[in-house]
Parts: sequence; C-alpha cells; structure tokens
Amino acid sequence: MIRIITYLVVTLFGISVSFAQVKSEEILIKNRTIELPGTLTFMEENTPLIIWVHGSGPVDRNGNQPAQNVKANYIKQFRDSINKENIAFFSYDKRTANKNNRALLKDTKITDFTVDVEKVISHFKNDNRFSEIILVGHSQGSLIAMMAAKNVDKYISIAGAGEQIDETIIKQISKNNPNLGIAARKQFDTLRVKGKIKTVHPFLMSIFGERNQPFLYDWMQLNPKTEIKKLHIPILIINGDKDIQVQIEDAKALHKANPTSELVIIKNMNHVLKDIQKEEDNIKSYYSSEFQISEQLIKTIVLFIKS
Repeated sequence: MIRIITYLVVTLFGISVSFAQVKSEEILIKNRTIELPGTLTFMEENTPLIIWVHGSGPVDRNGNQPAQNVKANYIKQFRDSINKENIAFFSYDKRTANKNNRALLKDTKITDFTVDVEKVISHFKNDNRFSEIILVGHSQGSLIAMMAAKNVDKYISIAGAGEQIDETIIKQISKNNPNLGIAARKQFDTLRVKGKIKTVHPFLMSIFGERNQPFLYDWMQLNPKTEIKKLHIPILIINGDKDIQVQIEDAKALHKANPTSELVIIKNMNHVLKDIQKEEDNIKSYYSSEFQISEQLIKTIVLFIKS
C-alpha cells in the first residue's frame, strides 16, 4: 500500500509540473561593450538553474548557426526538456553570434569567452530566485565552463575535449584524411614555435587563416586535464557514443584527471545531443530540428542535479 500511495503522489506531482506554465524572460547581460542577450525560462522559484556555455562557432541561444545553415535547435530542445523537470535554464547568444558585437571581435581570445560566462554567473548570483547554479559546457564550452566554474555549485561537461585543441583537431582531420592530418600537425608545430604561420596549406585555410591564428595560439596553451583538476565541486562528464567530433576517450581522460567526477556515456547520442538510430542521420541532424534530443541525456542530468 505504501508503494501505491508513493507512486500516486509522485505521479500527481509530475502532472502538476507538466501543467505548470513556463515563465520566460529576455535578459541582456553585458561584458563591457559586448552584448550577450539571452533567454531565461523556469516554472517555479527556488529551483536549480542551468547556465549553458556554447561550443565553437557563432552559436545562438537555441543552438543554431544560420550563416552555416546549422539548424539543429538542440539548445532549445534541451531547454524545453529540462524545464519540464522543474529546472530553470538560461542560454545566451554567444558574442560571435550577435551582430551588434561584430566590430569588437577582432582580438577575441578563448579566455574572453570565459569572462563572458563569469559575467552571466555574477548576474544570477545576485538573483535569489534560484537554489543553485549548474554550469553546463558543451564541446568548446566544456573547457570555457571549467575555467569559469569558481562560483557555481555543480559543473557538467558534454562532449568536451580531453586534450589540447591542436591534438583534437589533428585527430578529427586524420580520421578522414591521414595525409592532411600530418600537414595540420606541421602547421600547429609552426604556430606553437613562431606564434604565426606565413604559408597556410590551401586545404587548411578555414582552420589556419591569418585571423584565426591568434585565437588558436591562445587556445593551444590550455589543457582541459589541467583545468578540470582545479575543480572541487560535483562534476558530471558526458559523451555520446555516436559523437563523430569528440571521442569517448576524451571523456575518459577528463574523468581520469579528476576521479571524483561521474562519467556517463550516452548510447546513440551524437555531438549535437540528438538520438541517432541510423548512421546516415548523424550529419543530417546538424541541419534539421526534426531530430529529437536524447532522452537519456536529460534523465542523466536531472538525476545528477537532484541527487
């Protein structure tokens, strides 16, 4: 009888949450002259708040990059799913996704993204509507969030690299073209020693173009395994087994660097957090919002936050 009553209470609570209205606020956070407009959604006060930290590229608050035709909408799907679990969520347009910042981006370094996140954290530290702050870093954002996680309660890495960026990019290139991977290593070696590359391989211009070199050089100085060791808060490390950009070994490396962390590998989840049942759908899911976010990802994160 006790089990039946308990189940009934839990079920009724679940129904009441599902019928609760999601509140939404548009918030503009500034890092000096850099504008970071975002969306806060929540059902109730005194609930946990997730702050999302973006991966590479001009990613908007919903997980899209219109100029690159990336329309996965994965952050929006994550937001909607996590709100149903009575967890608040905030994501913002990355500084590179906001056209108002265009004239201010010339000398942007990866550490500037970290300062952006710190400004967002400071804003919500002064907002007593939420019981705790959880920082979720996706892809490149995994490293950025690590460096910004000094004043939060929990940290989650999703599809975060476990080594320096030059090694990650070399592996990604070598997987499809070993000879081009060798060329990429030579370019990185030159950048590391000389700080710039005069002659860029024509097939690697999108990576090593002149305006990208200072950003890459700065990024190469950071080691995720070193940064994650500095954290002394609950840590969850997640990777999907259908991720073609970041390997399971990366997640394992981060976990090994900080053994107090929890490691979870999500079956059939790819880099943009979609549940992939057919291999041909992996790349397709980057360009369409029709593919659904992994339910197991949401369950894993909810369990971590509420435990």
